[in-house]
Amino acid sequence: MQKYRNTPNHQRQRLLDAAFKNLTRAAAFLVLALLLGILLSLLVGAMPSIQAFGWSFLTSSDWDPVAEKFGALVPIFGTLATATIALLIGVPVSFGIALFLTELCPVWLKRPLGIAIELLAGIPSIIYGIWGLFVFAPFFSDHIQPWMIDNIGPLPGIGFLFQGAPLGIGVFTAGLILAIMVIPFIASVMRDVFEVVPAMLKESAYGLGSTTWEVVRHVVLPYTKTGVVGGIMLGLGRALGETMAVTFVIGNTALFSTSLFDPGNSIASALANEFAEAHGELYLASLIELGLILFFITFVVLACSKLLLLRLKRQEGRQH
Repeated sequence: MQKYRNTPNHQRQRLLDAAFKNLTRAAAFLVLALLLGILLSLLVGAMPSIQAFGWSFLTSSDWDPVAEKFGALVPIFGTLATATIALLIGVPVSFGIALFLTELCPVWLKRPLGIAIELLAGIPSIIYGIWGLFVFAPFFSDHIQPWMIDNIGPLPGIGFLFQGAPLGIGVFTAGLILAIMVIPFIASVMRDVFEVVPAMLKESAYGLGSTTWEVVRHVVLPYTKTGVVGGIMLGLGRALGETMAVTFVIGNTALFSTSLFDPGNSIASALANEFAEAHGELYLASLIELGLILFFITFVVLACSKLLLLRLKRQEGRQH
Protein backbone atom coordinates (compact mmCIF):
# COMPACT_ATOMS: atom_id res chain seq x y z
CA MET A 1 0.00 0.00 0.00
CA GLN A 2 2.84 2.38 0.87
CA LYS A 3 4.49 1.70 -2.49
CA TYR A 4 1.21 2.49 -4.33
CA ARG A 5 0.87 5.81 -2.52
CA ASN A 6 4.25 6.93 -3.87
CA THR A 7 3.48 6.04 -7.46
CA PRO A 8 2.87 8.81 -10.03
CA ASN A 9 -0.61 7.43 -10.73
CA HIS A 10 -1.67 7.80 -7.09
CA GLN A 11 -0.29 11.31 -6.88
CA ARG A 12 -2.17 12.25 -10.05
CA GLN A 13 -5.38 10.84 -8.60
CA ARG A 14 -4.87 12.87 -5.44
CA LEU A 15 -4.36 16.03 -7.47
CA LEU A 16 -7.50 15.34 -9.50
CA ASP A 17 -9.46 14.65 -6.33
CA ALA A 18 -8.27 17.90 -4.77
CA ALA A 19 -9.10 19.81 -7.96
CA PHE A 20 -12.59 18.30 -8.05
CA LYS A 21 -13.16 19.18 -4.39
CA ASN A 22 -12.05 22.77 -4.91
CA LEU A 23 -14.17 23.08 -8.06
CA THR A 24 -17.34 21.95 -6.30
CA ARG A 25 -16.55 24.23 -3.37
CA ALA A 26 -16.09 27.17 -5.74
CA ALA A 27 -19.43 26.39 -7.40
CA ALA A 28 -21.17 26.40 -4.02
CA PHE A 29 -19.57 29.67 -2.95
CA LEU A 30 -20.36 31.17 -6.37
CA VAL A 31 -24.07 30.70 -5.71
CA LEU A 32 -23.69 32.35 -2.32
CA ALA A 33 -21.72 35.22 -3.86
CA LEU A 34 -24.39 35.75 -6.52
CA LEU A 35 -27.07 35.83 -3.83
CA LEU A 36 -25.15 38.41 -1.80
CA GLY A 37 -24.41 40.41 -4.95
CA ILE A 38 -28.09 40.57 -5.87
CA LEU A 39 -29.02 41.61 -2.35
CA LEU A 40 -26.36 44.34 -2.22
CA SER A 41 -27.31 45.68 -5.65
CA LEU A 42 -30.96 45.88 -4.60
CA LEU A 43 -30.02 47.65 -1.37
CA VAL A 44 -27.85 50.19 -3.17
CA GLY A 45 -30.46 50.82 -5.86
CA ALA A 46 -33.30 51.17 -3.35
CA MET A 47 -31.40 53.41 -0.92
CA PRO A 48 -32.91 56.72 -2.19
CA SER A 49 -36.41 55.34 -1.67
CA ILE A 50 -35.52 53.89 1.74
CA GLN A 51 -34.11 57.22 2.87
CA ALA A 52 -37.07 59.20 1.48
CA PHE A 53 -39.97 57.08 2.76
CA GLY A 54 -38.60 54.81 5.47
CA TRP A 55 -41.04 52.31 6.95
CA SER A 56 -44.02 54.26 5.61
CA PHE A 57 -43.23 52.79 2.19
CA LEU A 58 -44.61 49.46 3.44
CA THR A 59 -47.87 50.89 4.81
CA SER A 60 -48.75 53.53 2.23
CA SER A 61 -51.05 52.84 -0.71
CA ASP A 62 -49.98 55.98 -2.60
CA TRP A 63 -48.42 55.47 -6.00
CA ASP A 64 -48.15 58.81 -7.78
CA PRO A 65 -45.09 59.14 -10.05
CA VAL A 66 -45.96 62.77 -10.84
CA ALA A 67 -45.93 63.85 -7.20
CA GLU A 68 -43.17 61.31 -6.38
CA LYS A 69 -45.22 59.67 -3.64
CA PHE A 70 -44.80 55.94 -3.54
CA GLY A 71 -46.04 53.13 -1.32
CA ALA A 72 -45.85 49.35 -1.57
CA LEU A 73 -49.04 48.34 0.27
CA VAL A 74 -51.09 47.54 -2.85
CA PRO A 75 -48.37 45.45 -4.59
CA ILE A 76 -47.54 43.60 -1.37
CA PHE A 77 -51.20 42.80 -0.73
CA GLY A 78 -51.69 41.68 -4.32
CA THR A 79 -48.60 39.46 -4.24
CA LEU A 80 -49.52 37.75 -0.97
CA ALA A 81 -53.22 37.45 -1.85
CA THR A 82 -52.66 35.88 -5.27
CA ALA A 83 -50.01 33.48 -3.94
CA THR A 84 -52.28 32.45 -1.05
CA ILE A 85 -55.22 31.82 -3.37
CA ALA A 86 -52.96 29.82 -5.68
CA LEU A 87 -51.77 27.57 -2.85
CA LEU A 88 -55.22 27.14 -1.29
CA ILE A 89 -56.50 25.83 -4.62
CA GLY A 90 -53.36 24.30 -6.09
CA VAL A 91 -52.11 22.21 -3.16
CA PRO A 92 -55.28 20.11 -2.63
CA VAL A 93 -55.71 19.58 -6.38
CA SER A 94 -52.03 18.65 -6.77
CA PHE A 95 -52.26 16.24 -3.84
CA GLY A 96 -55.30 14.59 -5.40
CA ILE A 97 -53.54 14.27 -8.75
CA ALA A 98 -50.40 12.77 -7.20
CA LEU A 99 -52.43 10.41 -5.03
CA PHE A 100 -54.50 9.22 -7.99
CA LEU A 101 -51.43 8.68 -10.20
CA THR A 102 -49.52 6.69 -7.58
CA GLU A 103 -52.25 4.76 -5.76
CA LEU A 104 -55.49 4.60 -7.73
CA CYS A 105 -54.79 5.19 -11.42
CA PRO A 106 -55.06 2.23 -13.85
CA VAL A 107 -51.75 1.23 -15.36
CA TRP A 108 -52.80 2.11 -18.92
CA LEU A 109 -53.77 5.65 -17.89
CA LYS A 110 -50.87 6.46 -15.58
CA ARG A 111 -48.25 7.28 -18.20
CA PRO A 112 -50.35 9.47 -20.57
CA LEU A 113 -51.91 11.36 -17.67
CA GLY A 114 -48.51 11.94 -16.08
CA ILE A 115 -47.10 13.23 -19.36
CA ALA A 116 -50.08 15.57 -19.75
CA ILE A 117 -49.48 17.03 -16.28
CA GLU A 118 -45.80 17.57 -17.06
CA LEU A 119 -46.62 19.23 -20.39
CA LEU A 120 -48.73 21.82 -18.56
CA ALA A 121 -45.58 22.93 -16.75
CA GLY A 122 -43.92 23.72 -20.07
CA ILE A 123 -46.58 26.16 -21.30
CA PRO A 124 -45.16 29.73 -21.30
CA SER A 125 -46.67 32.02 -18.71
CA ILE A 126 -47.73 34.56 -21.31
CA ILE A 127 -49.98 31.92 -22.87
CA TYR A 128 -51.70 31.47 -19.52
CA GLY A 129 -52.11 35.24 -19.35
CA ILE A 130 -53.64 35.54 -22.80
CA TRP A 131 -55.98 32.63 -22.14
CA GLY A 132 -56.94 34.08 -18.77
CA LEU A 133 -57.72 37.52 -20.23
CA PHE A 134 -59.61 36.53 -23.36
CA VAL A 135 -61.21 33.20 -22.37
CA PHE A 136 -61.34 32.67 -18.62
CA ALA A 137 -62.06 36.23 -17.44
CA PRO A 138 -65.21 36.71 -19.61
CA PHE A 139 -66.54 33.28 -18.60
CA PHE A 140 -65.75 33.99 -14.96
CA SER A 141 -67.49 37.37 -14.99
CA ASP A 142 -70.61 36.04 -16.72
CA HIS A 143 -71.21 32.74 -14.95
CA ILE A 144 -69.24 32.40 -11.72
CA GLN A 145 -68.64 35.83 -10.20
CA PRO A 146 -72.35 36.84 -10.03
CA TRP A 147 -73.16 33.64 -8.15
CA MET A 148 -70.26 34.17 -5.72
CA ILE A 149 -71.27 37.80 -5.13
CA ASP A 150 -74.88 36.81 -4.41
CA ASN A 151 -74.14 33.77 -2.23
CA ILE A 152 -70.75 34.36 -0.60
CA GLY A 153 -70.75 38.17 -0.48
CA PRO A 154 -73.43 38.45 2.26
CA LEU A 155 -71.69 35.94 4.56
CA PRO A 156 -70.20 37.39 7.77
CA GLY A 157 -66.46 37.28 8.22
CA ILE A 158 -65.39 36.49 4.66
CA GLY A 159 -68.15 38.14 2.63
CA PHE A 160 -66.26 41.41 2.17
CA LEU A 161 -63.64 39.51 0.14
CA PHE A 162 -66.21 38.60 -2.51
CA GLN A 163 -68.07 41.84 -3.03
CA GLY A 164 -67.95 44.26 -5.93
CA ALA A 165 -68.69 44.30 -9.64
CA PRO A 166 -68.20 41.14 -11.73
CA LEU A 167 -65.36 42.50 -13.84
CA GLY A 168 -63.71 39.18 -14.61
CA ILE A 169 -60.22 40.52 -13.95
CA GLY A 170 -58.88 41.16 -10.47
CA VAL A 171 -56.88 39.66 -7.63
CA PHE A 172 -59.02 36.53 -7.38
CA THR A 173 -58.75 35.83 -11.11
CA ALA A 174 -54.98 36.23 -10.92
CA GLY A 175 -54.90 33.76 -8.04
CA LEU A 176 -56.92 31.23 -10.04
CA ILE A 177 -54.59 31.52 -13.03
CA LEU A 178 -51.59 31.10 -10.73
CA ALA A 179 -53.21 28.02 -9.21
CA ILE A 180 -53.49 26.46 -12.67
CA MET A 181 -49.85 27.32 -13.31
CA VAL A 182 -48.42 25.87 -10.08
CA ILE A 183 -50.47 22.66 -10.09
CA PRO A 184 -48.17 20.86 -12.60
CA PHE A 185 -45.05 21.70 -10.55
CA ILE A 186 -46.45 20.66 -7.18
CA ALA A 187 -48.21 17.57 -8.58
CA SER A 188 -45.07 16.38 -10.37
CA VAL A 189 -42.92 16.69 -7.25
CA MET A 190 -45.54 14.99 -5.06
CA ARG A 191 -45.93 12.16 -7.54
CA ASP A 192 -42.18 11.58 -7.70
CA VAL A 193 -41.76 11.52 -3.92
CA PHE A 194 -44.82 9.30 -3.44
CA GLU A 195 -43.32 6.77 -5.84
CA VAL A 196 -40.13 6.39 -3.78
CA VAL A 197 -42.03 5.03 -0.78
CA PRO A 198 -41.00 1.36 -0.40
CA ALA A 199 -43.75 -0.94 -1.59
CA MET A 200 -43.19 -3.16 1.44
CA LEU A 201 -44.35 -0.42 3.81
CA LYS A 202 -47.57 0.17 1.91
CA GLU A 203 -48.26 -3.54 1.42
CA SER A 204 -47.75 -4.13 5.14
CA ALA A 205 -50.28 -1.42 5.96
CA TYR A 206 -52.77 -2.83 3.46
CA GLY A 207 -52.21 -6.29 4.93
CA LEU A 208 -53.21 -4.98 8.36
CA GLY A 209 -56.52 -3.79 6.92
CA SER A 210 -55.72 -0.13 6.28
CA THR A 211 -57.68 1.81 3.70
CA THR A 212 -56.00 3.77 0.93
CA TRP A 213 -56.44 7.04 2.84
CA GLU A 214 -54.97 5.50 6.01
CA VAL A 215 -51.96 4.25 4.06
CA VAL A 216 -51.42 7.70 2.57
CA ARG A 217 -51.90 9.47 5.89
CA HIS A 218 -49.86 7.18 8.14
CA VAL A 219 -47.26 5.76 5.74
CA VAL A 220 -46.81 7.82 2.57
CA LEU A 221 -47.02 11.35 3.98
CA PRO A 222 -44.73 10.77 7.00
CA TYR A 223 -42.17 9.13 4.71
CA THR A 224 -42.25 11.91 2.11
CA LYS A 225 -43.05 15.04 4.14
CA THR A 226 -39.77 16.72 3.20
CA GLY A 227 -40.38 16.28 -0.51
CA VAL A 228 -44.02 17.36 -0.19
CA VAL A 229 -43.07 20.59 1.58
CA GLY A 230 -40.35 21.16 -1.00
CA GLY A 231 -42.87 20.79 -3.82
CA ILE A 232 -45.24 23.24 -2.15
CA MET A 233 -42.40 25.74 -1.70
CA LEU A 234 -41.51 25.33 -5.38
CA GLY A 235 -45.07 26.20 -6.32
CA LEU A 236 -45.12 29.13 -3.89
CA GLY A 237 -41.91 30.51 -5.37
CA ARG A 238 -43.46 30.31 -8.84
CA ALA A 239 -46.60 32.07 -7.60
CA LEU A 240 -44.71 34.87 -5.82
CA GLY A 241 -42.50 35.72 -8.77
CA GLU A 242 -44.89 35.18 -11.68
CA THR A 243 -45.05 38.26 -13.89
CA MET A 244 -46.72 38.10 -17.29
CA ALA A 245 -49.74 35.93 -16.50
CA VAL A 246 -50.56 38.07 -13.47
CA THR A 247 -50.03 41.29 -15.43
CA PHE A 248 -52.68 40.26 -17.94
CA VAL A 249 -55.49 39.52 -15.46
CA ILE A 250 -54.88 41.36 -12.16
CA GLY A 251 -56.06 44.75 -13.41
CA ASN A 252 -52.87 46.74 -12.69
CA THR A 253 -54.33 49.48 -10.53
CA ALA A 254 -52.74 51.22 -7.55
CA LEU A 255 -56.04 51.58 -5.67
CA PHE A 256 -56.28 49.51 -2.49
CA SER A 257 -59.36 47.36 -1.97
CA THR A 258 -60.09 44.48 0.37
CA SER A 259 -62.35 42.82 -2.20
CA LEU A 260 -60.62 40.09 -4.18
CA PHE A 261 -62.86 40.82 -7.16
CA ASP A 262 -61.52 44.35 -7.60
CA PRO A 263 -58.47 45.08 -9.78
CA GLY A 264 -55.17 45.23 -7.95
CA ASN A 265 -51.46 44.96 -8.49
CA SER A 266 -48.55 42.72 -7.55
CA ILE A 267 -44.88 43.44 -7.13
CA ALA A 268 -43.91 41.51 -10.26
CA SER A 269 -46.63 43.08 -12.42
CA ALA A 270 -45.78 46.58 -11.15
CA LEU A 271 -42.13 46.07 -12.10
CA ALA A 272 -43.07 44.71 -15.53
CA ASN A 273 -45.44 47.59 -16.28
CA GLU A 274 -43.45 50.54 -15.00
CA PHE A 275 -39.74 49.75 -14.95
CA ALA A 276 -39.16 50.71 -18.59
CA GLU A 277 -40.99 54.02 -18.10
CA ALA A 278 -39.48 55.01 -14.77
CA HIS A 279 -37.96 58.50 -14.93
CA GLY A 280 -36.22 60.07 -12.00
CA GLU A 281 -34.04 58.63 -9.28
CA LEU A 282 -36.81 58.28 -6.70
CA TYR A 283 -39.23 56.52 -9.07
CA LEU A 284 -36.60 54.00 -10.13
CA ALA A 285 -35.45 53.48 -6.54
CA SER A 286 -39.03 52.79 -5.45
CA LEU A 287 -39.38 50.07 -8.06
CA ILE A 288 -36.07 48.56 -7.00
CA GLU A 289 -37.27 48.60 -3.39
CA LEU A 290 -40.33 46.63 -4.53
CA GLY A 291 -37.92 44.05 -5.89
CA LEU A 292 -36.07 44.06 -2.58
CA ILE A 293 -39.35 43.46 -0.73
CA LEU A 294 -40.15 40.51 -3.02
CA PHE A 295 -36.66 39.13 -2.35
CA PHE A 296 -37.28 39.46 1.39
CA ILE A 297 -40.72 37.82 1.20
CA THR A 298 -39.30 34.86 -0.70
CA PHE A 299 -36.42 34.53 1.76
CA VAL A 300 -38.77 34.58 4.76
CA VAL A 301 -41.05 31.96 3.18
CA LEU A 302 -38.14 29.62 2.42
CA ALA A 303 -36.69 30.12 5.91
CA CYS A 304 -40.04 29.32 7.50
CA SER A 305 -40.35 26.15 5.41
CA LYS A 306 -36.88 25.07 6.51
CA LEU A 307 -37.77 25.67 10.16
CA LEU A 308 -40.96 23.67 9.67
CA LEU A 309 -38.99 20.72 8.31
CA LEU A 310 -36.53 20.88 11.20
CA ARG A 311 -39.40 20.95 13.68
CA LEU A 312 -41.02 17.92 12.01
CA LYS A 313 -37.74 16.03 12.26
CA ARG A 314 -37.42 16.85 15.97
CA GLN A 315 -40.96 15.68 16.64
CA GLU A 316 -40.27 12.49 14.72
CA GLY A 317 -37.26 11.82 16.93
CA ARG A 318 -39.31 12.33 20.09
CA GLN A 319 -41.97 9.87 18.90
CA HIS A 320 -39.37 7.16 18.43
